[in-house]
Amino acid sequence: MALKSKHLWLWVMVLTVVFLRVERSGAQHMNAKDSPCEPSTVTSDLYACLDHARQNQDAALNAYYRRVQTVVKGDELTKLRAAQRLWVQFRNANCDAEHEMYSVGTAGPVVKVACLEAMTRHRVAELKDMYEWRIDKFGP
Repeated sequence: MALKSKHLWLWVMVLTVVFLRVERSGAQHMNAKDSPCEPSTVTSDLYACLDHARQNQDAALNAYYRRVQTVVKGDELTKLRAAQRLWVQFRNANCDAEHEMYSVGTAGPVVKVACLEAMTRHRVAELKDMYEWRIDKFGP
């Protein structure tokens, strides 16, 4: 009887350690506190929410970028366009790298779309920090 108890105790400990490691190893963007989607036990639901949020952020980024271009001209616009192209390359490469860490499991696609959404949302905020005052003063 004591042997069974020891084995049961060992299994409980192993499962506890595994559970804690899985909980802490969640993808950064997927579990971020500022994520627009609540964590879900159903992967497809979380993916759908994050993909919808990503599409909204892509639209917000494109709309804001167009507004910025109305108040930025000449060399400044050329540099902004170059920076934006490089940022898109960086975002995609960064999210590919994050996805690769989880590519063997079902979390891979969720990780990638969460990364794309978060980085795009943060880029919109960054552009607003940089240009909002000019849009307010000189923009349409």
